[in-house]
Amino acid sequence: MKNLLLLVLLLIAGVLSAQSFVITNVTLFDGEEVIENTSVLVKDGIITEVSKKIKTDATGIDGKGKFLMPGMTNSHVHAWGANSLTEAVKAGVVNLLDMHGVEMAQGMMKGLKDSTNYARYFVAGAAATVPGGHGTQYGFPTPTLIKPEEAEGFVNDRVAAGANYLKIIVEPWKETLSHETVKALIDAAHAKETVAVVHISKVEDAKKVLENGADGLVHLWWDQLISTEELANWARNKDAFIMPTMLTNKLFLGEIRKTAPEGSIMSDEEFLQQIKMIYDAGITILAGTDPPNAGINYGTDLYKELDLLSKAGIPNIEVLKSATSSPPKHFKLGKLGMIKQGYKADLILLNENPIKDIQNISNIATVWKEGKEVDRTE
Repeated sequence: MKNLLLLVLLLIAGVLSAQSFVITNVTLFDGEEVIENTSVLVKDGIITEVSKKIKTDATGIDGKGKFLMPGMTNSHVHAWGANSLTEAVKAGVVNLLDMHGVEMAQGMMKGLKDSTNYARYFVAGAAATVPGGHGTQYGFPTPTLIKPEEAEGFVNDRVAAGANYLKIIVEPWKETLSHETVKALIDAAHAKETVAVVHISKVEDAKKVLENGADGLVHLWWDQLISTEELANWARNKDAFIMPTMLTNKLFLGEIRKTAPEGSIMSDEEFLQQIKMIYDAGITILAGTDPPNAGINYGTDLYKELDLLSKAGIPNIEVLKSATSSPPKHFKLGKLGMIKQGYKADLILLNENPIKDIQNISNIATVWKEGKEVDRTE
């Protein structure tokens, strides 16, 4: 009862009228391009105007010398409590995309979406896997399937439980789904107008699931480099995306390499090389960190992922897109991730320009979620 009362109070607080304010003379990254010396007007949590000069009696915030960008999305997490959502939003990560968990708990956390000091929470529900497969080892009940004819029912159950998209697991180090069943799951998700993403760790599985219509990969393959030319063929055939989860790879795979056959897992340098080749091939990259794996947090560790993408040679403006405008577009999340008229006013005001140095992403002055300032005190 106490938890229910707390949730009600949080929801009431979240729907209180947002501030109206205008940020002036700021360097703006709107999710697509950088605009110098411009202004942004926010009313009732929505961006209502972006232009050089705005006539308004709204509260003014001088943005001279500062950098304004959209709130960020971490496209791959596993959250186990509301504190994860708070940790995220304090760092300017206003959206979390969960890739496998307990559906009842996920539903409760989704209810905090309108509260200022919690990130919005989007979910896959329970990921699709086989009995004894990856995803079943974490100690909570996990629905499973084996046969293609079970796919439609599995997808219907996830959608009924509130899933925003479907995650499928193909992980051959344990029992795993057949590609026939994976295709049936993808087709069933698309029949429900639902995005279908796939966990893979091997190149051949990545190729196959993309051939079978997957919308994206939630990890990068581990085993071998793929040429830019071959990747370009993927890009021509499918508007798919890849989440490299580079930070997870860096922290996690070092231990695995110690016992794996020599050369069976790419080096850290090869991972960076592959990321640049993916970018050069025209494939969209989304930023995700897969917390709490490897002790990764839900907030500031996303900056480390962006830094790794930058170190791979991706232009910083494209790195910013991977955590702002690209995730809502590919996951069909609505008017999020852009600073344009009609979009939700999720804003990060930085003291320094991350286009010049991506590490400036951590130098935050203010975060707003739907026009309301986030409490960033510890």
